[in-house]
Amino acid sequence: MESVRADLHNRDDVYALTSEFYRRAFADDLLGPIFTDIAQMDLDHHLPIICDFWETVLFGAGLYRRNALALHVSLNEKVPLRAEHFERWLDLWVTTVDGLFVGEHAERAKLQASRIAGSIHRRLQGRSGSEFETITRAPITP
Repeated sequence: MESVRADLHNRDDVYALTSEFYRRAFADDLLGPIFTDIAQMDLDHHLPIICDFWETVLFGAGLYRRNALALHVSLNEKVPLRAEHFERWLDLWVTTVDGLFVGEHAERAKLQASRIAGSIHRRLQGRSGSEFETITRAPITP
């Protein structure tokens, strides 16, 4: 019998999502070593912070007051974060969201994750964080 999935509604849901995501990410052949060996992430310390982040992204909670880009810049100095890292991160995130939740906030979690991954990856390459960076203005002629 298949369980009925509900939408994300509160911090408990965000905690369930992020806990499962990081369980998968830590076990992943590509991402796991970055989290465990390079970043040496203490998950007990990190989960409340990342819950603040996603609660702010999804529900406008205003709890996250750190600089996510700065953390990734620092990590990128230790190991170059390439497109495949961001793609794998996003694949794991989307798979985790889809496995646990369905609804408006679940869709927003996937959309925002895609935007965030793309923006951070572009910024680490020294480019604009905007997904519209290739749009240029026509020269103004007198």
